Amino acid sequence: MAYYAIRGWLRGSFLIGVMLLLARPAFMLAQSMPTALPDKLAPTLRLLAERQAAGARQNVRVSVTNRPAFIQWAQQELPGAHVQAEPTQPALVLISGLTHAQLQVVLASPLVTFVDVPNRPAHDERQLNRANPTVNSIAAVHRRYPRITGEGLTVSVKENMFDPTDIDFKGRVVEVNANATRSEHATIMATLIAGGGNSAPSGKGAAWQARIASADYANLLPEEDALLARQGVSVQNHSYGTAIENYYGLESQAYDAQSRRNPTLLHVFSSGNSGNQTGTMGSYQGLNNVANLTGQFKMSKNTLSVGATDALGQVAPLSSRGPAYDGRIKPELVAFGDDGSSDAAALISGISLLAQQAYRDQHNGALPPASLVKAALLNSADDLGRPEVDFVAGFGQADALGTVRTLLDGRYKTGAVEQGEVEQFVLVAPPGAHHLKLTLTWTDPEAAPNAQQALINDLDIELVELTDRDEKRWFPWALSSFPHLDSLALPARRRPDHLNNVEQITLPAAQTSRYVVLVRGFNVAVGPQAFSVAYEFEGGLEWTLPLQTRSFQPGTIEQVRWQWSGPATTARLDFRPIGASAWQTISSSLDLAQRSYAWAVPTSTTLAQLRLTTTGGTAYLSDTFAIARPLALQVGYACADETLLYWNQVPGATGYRVSRLGAKQLEPFLLATDTAFVLPKAQQNIFTYYAVEPVFRASSSGRGTTVDVANTGLNCYLRSFVPRQTVADTAQLLLELGSTFRLQAVSLQRREQGEFRTIQTLSQPIALSSQLTDLDAATGFNEYRVLFQDTRGRAFYSQNESVYVVRRNDLLVFPVPVTAGEPLRIIGEPGVSLHLELYDGLGRALREATVQGTINTFDTAGLRAGVYLLRARTATGATITRRIIVL
Repeated sequence: MAYYAIRGWLRGSFLIGVMLLLARPAFMLAQSMPTALPDKLAPTLRLLAERQAAGARQNVRVSVTNRPAFIQWAQQELPGAHVQAEPTQPALVLISGLTHAQLQVVLASPLVTFVDVPNRPAHDERQLNRANPTVNSIAAVHRRYPRITGEGLTVSVKENMFDPTDIDFKGRVVEVNANATRSEHATIMATLIAGGGNSAPSGKGAAWQARIASADYANLLPEEDALLARQGVSVQNHSYGTAIENYYGLESQAYDAQSRRNPTLLHVFSSGNSGNQTGTMGSYQGLNNVANLTGQFKMSKNTLSVGATDALGQVAPLSSRGPAYDGRIKPELVAFGDDGSSDAAALISGISLLAQQAYRDQHNGALPPASLVKAALLNSADDLGRPEVDFVAGFGQADALGTVRTLLDGRYKTGAVEQGEVEQFVLVAPPGAHHLKLTLTWTDPEAAPNAQQALINDLDIELVELTDRDEKRWFPWALSSFPHLDSLALPARRRPDHLNNVEQITLPAAQTSRYVVLVRGFNVAVGPQAFSVAYEFEGGLEWTLPLQTRSFQPGTIEQVRWQWSGPATTARLDFRPIGASAWQTISSSLDLAQRSYAWAVPTSTTLAQLRLTTTGGTAYLSDTFAIARPLALQVGYACADETLLYWNQVPGATGYRVSRLGAKQLEPFLLATDTAFVLPKAQQNIFTYYAVEPVFRASSSGRGTTVDVANTGLNCYLRSFVPRQTVADTAQLLLELGSTFRLQAVSLQRREQGEFRTIQTLSQPIALSSQLTDLDAATGFNEYRVLFQDTRGRAFYSQNESVYVVRRNDLLVFPVPVTAGEPLRIIGEPGVSLHLELYDGLGRALREATVQGTINTFDTAGLRAGVYLLRARTATGATITRRIIVL
């Protein structure tokens, strides 16, 4: 009661203060900023006001109760300020050019509920450029469930525009904005989420057949509901951030409100790359390396914030940590991001699409609530760092395979509760279950800006054991949110959670076969409150790498991976080439809880298999997989009527699968036993992108990069034909061919008296790279080309190339005569500097210059018509004189 009395007294005192302030001069008003009503002013603006000069102006975003009335009032009361309606939010107004004194007037208006920062420049949160879909078992989903691809769903990538012409997005781009700024970062994010793998295997994203839309992060508020609905967006990715902002503002509120209005829409944010920085506002200001998420929009409750790990599951030092401003768990999840949380968020967006499809395909096209997708993601995550949950890794490392299986297997419950109501359901543990985990989530109503605590509806989850013995109960794991580093580092403990809209219970070992799950409406201010619960009974071992669909490169170090849930134990790891009878031991004692092992892959090309054998004697075999290098498709020639494609032979391959790019994806074109084929021009005009991969029985190794045969840079057989030096004392030209298939002869020709004459011929065997030399080249300008003749009597020509031949102590000067004002070109001996002097007919020196290059120009502007002498002196003292005629 005392707290509320004091707070009410402070508010009353403030209103009296504002009335007095309105009578003061402007400079006095500017000095009174600290007395602004805290409930109405964003902390960022308060800090800014304290640091700015008294006459500074600022831009703000204002939440109002009646926008037309406020705009009319503001246009009269705020002279010099520009007022406009926020286009996507009906209760928000943008004001620019506001003085400190005018800000006080705005705060005092009864029409104003909150004053926040406007849009700030957002920055991409990505540093490195390596992706690995095996870390979060995305590749395992592609292998186990090939029909779950994200097809029919749409993701929106909010930042700059990705490249809509990238072949990895072919046929799946929604509503291209031709005027939008494009960025490589946005293209990479879109590729990680939904790349089709058309350019190369590394271009295959998590939901590789989903549609892709773009939104501009110049607007930090959500897009209009109608736009997202028209585009069919069910997941939006936000791989960007601003400064560290620890408060619940208008952007946080807007995203929570949109999530409530659109219960199947999931927003995924990167946590930020500021994990080593310190916040300057809120309860956690001044605490090093905590509470440093980048952007107040990430304080929203109904979205996901994602941190980054390396390939071994260690949280990256720069990955931003929690808690949220009010002590809530942030980030909720981590994923592989290679020191960049942008990549991690993109992967989670892609996994979310896979989860949505897994549910949709079992529910007549209906999408799951976003709260259920969140529950499946968080419940299937692998614990990292401190046991259970923490403010660094949240609920753990994302597991795409577990997420998708949660929805495919129906391991979830949904419901709704009012204040004081309880919903319950029974869980029956399957045989061999070891570890029980269940997660409750709900889409909470948006809070008021600057709310001390964001949670509105408070639900509780509880697990009860059903036995004939004494009743046992388990509460969710909760963290200490007290603003002290030691407190924030404390391990989670079981207790009711009245702070988060995500709660999780785990049991390290299933202690009975039947449990009751209780979901209680502890404090439901706005009901009924819908909720989702995901659960799993873990047990056993499953390989996630190697996979039949992914090859290992010979002689490399590869991280093999498995999932394990069971008591602490070790296992032996063995390797066997297919066809061999004996297994080779790689490691005699592996801790299965490590879930990965760095394996030195053999150097030979083969089909192979791995095996893990536990101390109890149970053996787990991996997929049969290929050890082979990616096969590069080469273009031998690209002539007018046909194109030759070829590749290297792969030992042990039973054939080679050639694919071509169709309307959206690479499609099988032919299965070849040879290592080359000729593509007719008519076929090339329809399909221009091709790739090849070797086939090993039922397995295939990774294909190489896709080739655009329409833009190879080849001129029929010719890859390049260039002079070794443009100016030299001997004419030498370098020739590189794409192939010698059906090629009979190659001839070097020099132009003489207007016609080309053959001066050198190469016959079979013809090398792919040759140096052609003309020992009889004349001093001065020489022009060359190459003639190609094939076995069918056809002739092809290269482009023309020229060489200036300059002998020792010689000089070429042209054009002569030269028109005054036209540059005079001077070609000297390669590598020799020249000092040039120009004399008139009477021997008077007119101009001079020193030149260093081989081909130089000399200025003739202003010279009268007549005869001149150009004297060139070399660094060795030699002198060369040429007569110049100026017209």
